[in-house]
Amino acid sequence: MKKLVVVVLLIGIVAGLFISSSQTYEQQTIVPKLQQLLPNQPLEQPLSKLQIPYWGKIISVEERGYYYFIEFLARKSAHFFTFGALAAVFFWLLPKIRYRFFIAALFTFLAASADEFHQSLTGGRTATWQDVALDMSGALVFLLVTQLFVSFRSKSRRTRTMG
Repeated sequence: MKKLVVVVLLIGIVAGLFISSSQTYEQQTIVPKLQQLLPNQPLEQPLSKLQIPYWGKIISVEERGYYYFIEFLARKSAHFFTFGALAAVFFWLLPKIRYRFFIAALFTFLAASADEFHQSLTGGRTATWQDVALDMSGALVFLLVTQLFVSFRSKSRRTRTMG
């Protein structure tokens, strides 16, 4: 039953990525929703101090505007967390073998690369290696946490059976 849940998660994540990569920026933008939800631009002051180097540019509130900067943060966070979750799903689906961590990372890298390629075929979208690097940073963080969880859990089980 647990494997079925993980397979359903895998299908959901891959379907979501495919749909997302198939949409133009105009179909995906959350700026109008942000303008509606955050009319007073909360946190504008602290966010205006934040500058993020990305794709040869410095992304900031000043450079993009408040709502577009928030959208940038949301989109890049989605990359990190989505591919992190995908890596964890790959890890759980793989048999308990020695290189499970690295195989899950490789599958995630291939998925991230395929996602960027697919995105490049969509009008008004660009594929960047920076997004693949961001995807992989999420994957590696999630895989490390997952590996720590598995190690802690198996150590805990061994301690209970011995004691």
